[in-house]
Amino acid sequence: MTTQIFMASTLYGTATLAAALDTDSFAPADRRILLVSNNAATPETTPAVDEMPGFERLRGRFDEVISWNETISPFHPGGWAPRPDDVPLWERHLRLAWRLGDDDVELAVESIQVNPALAVAQIFMGAPVTVYADGLMSYGPTRNKIDPLVGTRVTRLLHLDLVPGLTPLLLTEFGVPPEVVPTDAFSKVLAELGDTGDALPVVEEPALLLGQYLSALGILTAEEEEDLHVRMLRGAVELGHRAVVFKPHPTAPARWSRLLEKEAEKLGADLTVVDVPVLAEVLYQRMRPALVVGCFSTALLTASALYGLPVARIGTETLLDRLTPYENSNRVPVTVVDALLPELTDRSAVAARRPGLGTEDLTALVRAVGFAMQPKIYPALRPDAERYLTRHLDQHTWRYFKRRRLTSLALPGAVPAQLAFLPRNATVRRVARRARSLKRATLG
Repeated sequence: MTTQIFMASTLYGTATLAAALDTDSFAPADRRILLVSNNAATPETTPAVDEMPGFERLRGRFDEVISWNETISPFHPGGWAPRPDDVPLWERHLRLAWRLGDDDVELAVESIQVNPALAVAQIFMGAPVTVYADGLMSYGPTRNKIDPLVGTRVTRLLHLDLVPGLTPLLLTEFGVPPEVVPTDAFSKVLAELGDTGDALPVVEEPALLLGQYLSALGILTAEEEEDLHVRMLRGAVELGHRAVVFKPHPTAPARWSRLLEKEAEKLGADLTVVDVPVLAEVLYQRMRPALVVGCFSTALLTASALYGLPVARIGTETLLDRLTPYENSNRVPVTVVDALLPELTDRSAVAARRPGLGTEDLTALVRAVGFAMQPKIYPALRPDAERYLTRHLDQHTWRYFKRRRLTSLALPGAVPAQLAFLPRNATVRRVARRARSLKRATLG
């Protein structure tokens, strides 16, 4: 007997799994369990995946739905992992609680680098693992070093082709091959959800603004994020849009919407706030937006790649500067959106739907940023990073790098161009050696 356990924390991720199942990307199994994890900061006040509108349309792909939160209560999914000595006990407990018996178990999880996916992979230590990616992070490096006992069991990376031609870096240190979930299958699954938002307002071809609640991640302050939303609104109005829809993050404060409403009144715009927890893709189908505006949401790429909608970004340059540490896993998603999509204030680029970098240049940029983020995990990317920095580092591309980071890795750009002769200067090297010897003599 074989039991497949699919772990999901978002409706978008569940839809990705549904599309993969519809296209036979998983081998037949005797039983399929959807393990739902609510990773919100306060799960008690935030609906889980199986409580969201549209979930019942996806439910039929699975034989059973189990809550991970209830399984490990009172612990939070993002902060709990089994102690190494307790792993055999946990596997025995879960096999009993979930009626697995001696079944062969296969896992499909998101974000294998962190809990809760890592915890589940550690408990079922003998199970092969499929990692599926429902966003732009798959194009970036693995955020931290994974135990080989887990990493070597990953058989493939399933991902959506959100940036055609760009190959994911995630888990390539283990030789994990990427596999695309067919776009048409994913679109069909999303079409099943198109009429699930019964309470949605009726607005035709608005400018749709996407909120992300970045202040909860500590990237922006609450005031800065409010200002970002206001800038989205102003930019859309300046482009001639009078009907505007704002889709806030489900856990964002309600007062943000009120501030936008006041600004819309000043600008003479007709603002509608969507307070129903639905996917942005449902709004794409129901409203067919004339423009989709966001910071670095994955939904910007689905709007462009899957629905052919005009898109624009705003605020990415600030985020590239603010993200800390440099290896922050949001860096590649922000980089991809910044490099690929037009800036909202660039009227001609938005109107022409002019893309930024081509696939080849974007690939080179992502590999350079990926090495700078995780040089110990991806040492083989050093030549790519050196090549990119030597050829393309300029006033515009500096936003993707930090001089301190380049200096610590001895990469091109670490020393300002006008001082680049110094490391090759014999006199400078001689003075440096003399200074080091004097320092050693003094300390000795």
